Amino acid sequence: MINNVKSIIFDCDGVILNSNQVKKEAYYRVALSYYGDRLANLLIEYLEKNTGNPREHFFTHFIKNIVPSGTLGPSAEELVLEVGEEIHKGLMECEISHSLFDLRENTPDLKWLVVSGGVQNELRDVFFKRSLLNLFDGGIYGGPMTKDEILNSLIKENNLEFPVLFLGDSKYDYEVANRANIDFLFVSEWSDFKEWRNYCNKNKILFIKSLCDLI
Repeated sequence: MINNVKSIIFDCDGVILNSNQVKKEAYYRVALSYYGDRLANLLIEYLEKNTGNPREHFFTHFIKNIVPSGTLGPSAEELVLEVGEEIHKGLMECEISHSLFDLRENTPDLKWLVVSGGVQNELRDVFFKRSLLNLFDGGIYGGPMTKDEILNSLIKENNLEFPVLFLGDSKYDYEVANRANIDFLFVSEWSDFKEWRNYCNKNKILFIKSLCDLI
């Protein structure tokens, strides 16, 4: 599946790190503390259907479309900061793909990059502290830019070596790769996209269970 590929783009959550549940729990706890269980669960429902977007997207939608107008509470920006602290703790402790280092050994000539909906500075800090930073010679990219914006920038500045393969675990990842005319492979093991199999079959998307399948 990676024959003739010169660059691999990895999503972080659900591909490199088993962190989708970590993030959902962080969003739930923060929303619960201000708005109660019902609204917190509505936020999680929206998050599950729109995985891969930056935090600003979720909390802006939450405040504008889920929280009743006139309800007192923190701004979307304040919620983003608070959930960021919760998520950072979880990212430092969650499981790393067992096959990541072996895959790197098997692809020494390929350029590796991370394109994530997470906050860029936070990701780089976590990857440094967890000894992952040096694996990704092509760079680690994230919010506040969207994945579309990041890929457009990488292509415009000739920072990708084609052919490129994008490894993701969400519908949004596929859509982003497709808009950039980049080949895509769905990684299912830690995905929280419940309808992933039907979606992949319908759109003729190749899929693997985990990075181990690439070795």
